[in-house]
Order: sequence, then C-alpha cells, then structure tokens
Amino acid sequence: MAKIIFSIAFMLSIHLGIMAQEFQGMALYQSKTSSAEIKARLAGNKNITPEMQKNIEERMKTMLEKTFILNFDKSASIYKEEEKLDAPSQGQGGGSFRMMSSMTGSGGTFYKNIKDKTYSVDKEFMGKEFLVKDTLPKLKWKMEAETRVIGGFNCFKATAVRPVSKSDFKFFTPKKDNEADAKPKTAEKKTDFMSELDMPKEVIITAWYSPEIPVSQGPENYWGLPGLILEVNDSKTVILCSKIVLNPKVKAEIKPVTKGKVVTQAEFDEIMVKKMEEFREMRSRNGGNGGGPRMH
Repeated sequence: MAKIIFSIAFMLSIHLGIMAQEFQGMALYQSKTSSAEIKARLAGNKNITPEMQKNIEERMKTMLEKTFILNFDKSASIYKEEEKLDAPSQGQGGGSFRMMSSMTGSGGTFYKNIKDKTYSVDKEFMGKEFLVKDTLPKLKWKMEAETRVIGGFNCFKATAVRPVSKSDFKFFTPKKDNEADAKPKTAEKKTDFMSELDMPKEVIITAWYSPEIPVSQGPENYWGLPGLILEVNDSKTVILCSKIVLNPKVKAEIKPVTKGKVVTQAEFDEIMVKKMEEFREMRSRNGGNGGGPRMH
C-alpha cells in the first residue's frame, strides 16, 4: 500500500511540474531501418550488380539512421534532425543519393500544436521549398495491456491503424516482374508511375508512451496518447527515444517555420507523384541516364 501511495505521489509531483507555466522538455530520438527492409527496396532492380547492391545498402543504412531532437511544452513541439556535418559523398552512387534525398522531399522542422490540432513542416523538393500545413491525423489508439521500461520511464503499449501517404516512399516497393507483366502494355495506353509500385493503403503503428511524462506529444506527427511517446514502430522504421531532459536550463524556441510555398499534405503528395512521373518518363526517353524534371 505504501508503495502504491509513493508511486501516485511521484507521478503527481511530475504532473504538477509539467503543468507549470514555463515547463519544457527535450527528447532525443534515433531512427533505424532494418537491413532486410533495405534489401527489399533494391530487390526489384535488375540493373544493380551484387557489388553495387552492397555499396547502396551501406549508404542507405547510413542515410536512414538519423538522430532527431524533440523540444516540447504543454501544447506544442518542434521535431527536427540533429545538425551535423555531412561527409562528402565518395565512390559509386554518391550523386544518386543526393538525387534520392532531393526527390523524396527532405523534411526540416516539424511543428505540432496539439491545442489547435495542426502541424506544419518545411520540405525541400527538387530545389524548391514547400511549407506543408494541415490538420494533425487523428489516430484511434487502442490501449494494450503490455508494459516495458524505456530510459527509466514506465511505458504502456498502444496500437493504431494509419493511412499511408502517397509521398511516403518508404512503404513502396517495385512490383515483381510477373505481376507487372500480368496486364499487356500497349503503345496507346502506358502505365503511370504509381501503377508500377506496390503500396499498402494503411499500416499498423505500435507506440510505447509514458504517463510519467503527461504530455500528448511524440516524434514526427505522432500524438494523442496520455503521455510522451518514447518509441514508435511503423513496420519499416523504429524511432526510439534515447535521452530525456525535463525543464532544461536553456529553453528552446518552439514555433513554426514560415518559409516556403504553403500547400496542404494532399497537394504536396500530388506534386511529388507528378514530378516522379515526369522523372520516370524523362529517364525512359534518355535511356535511363541523366536529366530530370525541374520545379517551376
């Protein structure tokens, strides 16, 4: 009984501290994508030799393993990649990875406001800056009974089903040859870019959150649980919190960026799909070498 009372008192003291007017927190996250997933993304390309595949796998692993910082208060947060000096690309495939980063729309500062349920994120896509502004996705979280400890904090499991965005290319895989060739192609009717990819309509999200940090925040656009999300897994990538600092001495400025052409998430998705289709057609005309669409 005494232990229960102590636990309640401990959580209450944390909660009261968080409710203080100047409360702020910082969480450090690591994102990792499995080697099996990287291999799966390259499996459908016949033009890649074993040596090239090994080189690309190593580079993709480095590109996909990143460190992010989440600064949050009671109602808002900013989430962005930790700044570091990039090593110059060397060897085979360096230019391809710069192109890949440009074409997939690199993200900048992800701002969430859970009070008005909106988000904004600045993205650079093929040399042009966009500011995606939209409503936060409302995930129907299912509270599970499983618990675990992450970084000294007691966490509970929650799952949800999330629709897959057209601009989230990590969920796309090239269709297998027999599947792609199942329907005859004619000169009059050509396949579009999206028809050549396998794309799930939705994915299951698994999150671990801690009520000991009672803020409805998390990495990327994840939110809506009665505690800070310390780990999230979307079946392709795991984002895990490695460090938490509550009420840091140096306060971060938590506000949205304003630079870039303002578009909704749906509009940005359509822009990406359209430009990827243009890129595919141009490579086809050039025999698979050089060139690419430009943003106007």
